[in-house]
Amino acid sequence: MCHQNNSDLQLWLREAKVLQKLAQSTSLSDALPVLRRLLNSNVLTNISLVELKKNTSIIQRKHLLQMLAAENGANCWADFKRKVVTAPEGSILPNSIELRDGGYPVHWFSNTTEATAYSDRHGGKVVKLGNQAAVVPQQWEQ
Repeated sequence: MCHQNNSDLQLWLREAKVLQKLAQSTSLSDALPVLRRLLNSNVLTNISLVELKKNTSIIQRKHLLQMLAAENGANCWADFKRKVVTAPEGSILPNSIELRDGGYPVHWFSNTTEATAYSDRHGGKVVKLGNQAAVVPQQWEQ
């Protein structure tokens, strides 16, 4: 599989690169959400959030790719990569792109069950982010 020929795969690789920079940032507001996602997805185990923040140099791109795969229901990055490459173009995009293009208002929920129930009643697309979910308004769906 050639990375250069698949624009969707390039988006996921870029997403991991951005997340790695955020995770290693000195700004707590940038780093902590990514570090929490890494811990919640069980990519890094046997380390506390405080220890991870003190030692962000251990975070490698492969950890972020594995986190993204886990958040999207795949067992590993290789499985998720295969899924992205074989899916129709533009059908599996990073959450940051879907939320960026989502417009206003984006309604946030603590879990996908609540978001799906809201979406069923009011329309919109459910975008999962870790354990939480958002509903992108119907008029912004592409």
